[in-house]
Amino acid sequence: MTKFKVPTREQVTPENQAIFDNLNSQLGFVPNIYATYAFSKDALGRYMSFAGGKTSLNAKEKEVINLVVSQVNGCTYCLAAHTAIGKMNGFTDEQILELRKGGASFDSKLDALVKLSKTIIENRGNVDDTTLDAFFNAGYDKGSLVDVILAVGEKTIANFLHKVTDVPVDFPEAPGLS
Repeated sequence: MTKFKVPTREQVTPENQAIFDNLNSQLGFVPNIYATYAFSKDALGRYMSFAGGKTSLNAKEKEVINLVVSQVNGCTYCLAAHTAIGKMNGFTDEQILELRKGGASFDSKLDALVKLSKTIIENRGNVDDTTLDAFFNAGYDKGSLVDVILAVGEKTIANFLHKVTDVPVDFPEAPGLS
């Protein structure tokens, strides 16, 4: 049962209306999770700035983190959205399922990223030396580590927002894991 109705453009501040208009022109719609941030006069702009900020991670790496964190947190909205975005970034259906399960046998560097991201979110930031060494040995550096931690935090915020509000998912449903 939906706990919150998604706010419409007319129900949000002029600043959020401008963000809605920008999202609508870029995506063709305003995703419900973004609209939900607009219950706050400042949260949508803050989140968009945070999520869209500069990072050493490329689009595929960010999607790896988004998928892993959303899987661990059990966020149906973000799993649906990032399954679609993952495909747009070149991942196959099979690769997306493997990422969500905690591995990337198709790419050793991404595999190290998957394992680090999963460890961070499952263990609330406690990472063993083996996982961290594998991440660095895969070619990442300390700056990348900081960017991964920020990405885990950013996606966790979105996961929690959906889990609390339970707004309708407006992306095709992500397949279940077998």
